[in-house]
Amino acid sequence: MRPILLKGHERSITNIKYNREGDLIFTASKHPTFAVWYTDNGERLGTYEGHSGAVWSVDVDRHSERVVSGAADNYVKVWRADAGRELFSIPHKTPVRSVNFALGDRQILSVTDQVLGHTATVYIWDLNSPSTKPVLEFLGKNEAKILQAQWGPLNETIFTANEDATVRIYDARNGKQLHVINDHAKAVMQLNFSKDQAYFVTASKDGTAKLYDTKTWKHLKTYTTGRPINSASVSPIRPEVIVGGGQSAESVTTTRVDNSQFRVRFFHLIYEEELGSVQGHFGPVNVLSYSPDGKGFASGGEDGFVRLHHFDRSYFTSFGSD
Repeated sequence: MRPILLKGHERSITNIKYNREGDLIFTASKHPTFAVWYTDNGERLGTYEGHSGAVWSVDVDRHSERVVSGAADNYVKVWRADAGRELFSIPHKTPVRSVNFALGDRQILSVTDQVLGHTATVYIWDLNSPSTKPVLEFLGKNEAKILQAQWGPLNETIFTANEDATVRIYDARNGKQLHVINDHAKAVMQLNFSKDQAYFVTASKDGTAKLYDTKTWKHLKTYTTGRPINSASVSPIRPEVIVGGGQSAESVTTTRVDNSQFRVRFFHLIYEEELGSVQGHFGPVNVLSYSPDGKGFASGGEDGFVRLHHFDRSYFTSFGSD
């Protein structure tokens, strides 16, 4: 399985996002621009320029018509996906850490950082009548940074991954906190849903990724690597989970580091056993995502590279499937 190396970023990767069809991938880094590429050959279609700070998060709507981005310059920007033209921008009080389209693409959510005395805040915006006033605004019910947020099934809830090692679920209608998951020992870096949103997987600095039932919020499975995990993704076609991470740069002087810890690891969804791994990045893996058809995955690292992997035929035939 020879990966396609995307070399369009000068700084570490912060986010990658496939469109619904899986033929395009949007990549962002700690640089004011982000890019879009063809997934079949790694050709870059173009770059979106307009932010003046690190782009922390990007998302694309269902029809690949609009792209939303959130950055350290305190702005959320909405773009025409095909032309790369900025449609409008929404100012915030502090850096924007996470953005996400709602089901139906009529609303987006944004999350701001906890800095300069401001509490981490979740905003919901109406895209049909864009203005500087949100539909809903509520504070995170903790004193820690919100690292990522996503809409739950049918836009009824909002799930947040938090620096205080919790996952918090809020009512999207009024911002009321519905539940807190306290199973991790260190920061929860990301959470990602399965394709049907029946399950979600968390990635934590405590060296574990955990699988939960979306409806009951019950903990189901744990995948352990012994190293900090920054991202995890559930396969849409097979009972598998991929996880990636590694020791951060500031810990290198106190911890023995080798490139093997930066592998992307495959675990069986049910049996929690490690099935294999793929090496390639020269630093921590910051973000992972299966392609929508499950025939490949993308990884973005601290080394500034995005690696597109397309599974060999043997990946499907070795288990009696095609």
